[in-house]
Amino acid sequence: MEYNFPFHNYSEYIEDNEFYLIMGKVTQVVGLTILVQGLKSFVGEVCEIIVNGKEQRVLAEVVGFKEHQIMLMPLGDLKGVGPGCKVVGTGNVLTIKVGDDLLGKVLDGMGRPMNEEEITLNSSYSVDRLPPNPLNRKRIDKIMPTGIKAIDGLLTCGEGQRIGIFSGSGVGKSTLLGMISRYCDADVNVIGLIGERGREVLDFIERDLGEEGLKKSVVVCATSDQPALIRLKGAFVATTIAEYFRDKGKKVMLMMDSVTRFAMAQREVGLAIGEPPATKGYTPSVFAILPKLLERSGTSEKGSITAFYTVLVDGDDLNEPISDAVRGILDGHIVLSRRLAGQNHFPSIDVQQSISRLMKEIISTEQDGYSGKIKNSLATYEKSEDLINIGAYSKGSNPQIDRAIELHEPINEFLQQDVNEYIDYNTTLEMMGKILS
Repeated sequence: MEYNFPFHNYSEYIEDNEFYLIMGKVTQVVGLTILVQGLKSFVGEVCEIIVNGKEQRVLAEVVGFKEHQIMLMPLGDLKGVGPGCKVVGTGNVLTIKVGDDLLGKVLDGMGRPMNEEEITLNSSYSVDRLPPNPLNRKRIDKIMPTGIKAIDGLLTCGEGQRIGIFSGSGVGKSTLLGMISRYCDADVNVIGLIGERGREVLDFIERDLGEEGLKKSVVVCATSDQPALIRLKGAFVATTIAEYFRDKGKKVMLMMDSVTRFAMAQREVGLAIGEPPATKGYTPSVFAILPKLLERSGTSEKGSITAFYTVLVDGDDLNEPISDAVRGILDGHIVLSRRLAGQNHFPSIDVQQSISRLMKEIISTEQDGYSGKIKNSLATYEKSEDLINIGAYSKGSNPQIDRAIELHEPINEFLQQDVNEYIDYNTTLEMMGKILS
């Protein structure tokens, strides 16, 4: 009797599958990096470090290679990790669970609830995703009202536009973001607090965002005491959550505070793995990773992510490397002035230095005329301010300056707004018309 056993199938199965667990071991820990030998891996893979004599496992990500060793950076606390600790590769990049139940929740930099609350989430998204195909992006042709007069009237933002908020420390960036999150016409807010002080997280949630704002928001926090990689991943996690809601056809508002601390985290990673400091201490990878983050927001075939990114300007220098790089990628910038903040002028938006690149494409001819006249008046007054203040200008010498002096107070009142005050978009246009009439 003949037996036809499919031995060739068995041999193929044995060749294609591994029936043993490959483990590496820690050989060195230098600063932020962990060197491991004996493990085959790829950049971006998440590995588990088994702490000696304990059940505890520390997650780490492959960030580079050095000769025959892989370089890991921790996604948590390094306590307990030492030479000889076993390391296991998961074979996967970092993914997070997403779903509608995230609304109203506060997450850490890995996308986990900070109050250890159980949430039922059915979908998984990779944290490192590609931006939408440029040919599949919808054109921006709708206005996204923010409820803030100065922005809606003179720096109008489109649905799916990406704008930077540039300022030094303590000039009102977080307060402005809180106002936008409460008053903007979006279905969902996703807020990334990257590298912020721990004290400011609860302040922002309770004072700036408020109970009503939190109901339609997801907050991702990666505070300044967290490892550099957690701060980096926090920015990508916030963007990934915004992409999930965009894929469902929602109108999403993504706010990130701040891109500068994201760049500083990448600089820490770059310097730790041996990159040379190129521009004012920032490594080349910083300028390579910025567009990978910022280009993921915007429109897609299904929905839109309107994004506001804050940039902490070093020494109030708007041309420092990170500010310059971010300004070149985004679709507009709002500059907050320390001089205006010192005059108790809030929000302290310097209209003359700010611009929305898409404004003229989405607003009416009437609004374009209003905003042009208001900006011209501000520029004329600024040129002649010294003469006016010392009394060297005599009324009637120049009709344009006379008009600028007449409009100066009404325009300044228009540009100021209380933190708890919401102004409808159409009301803003009416107010602009009244000033000029």
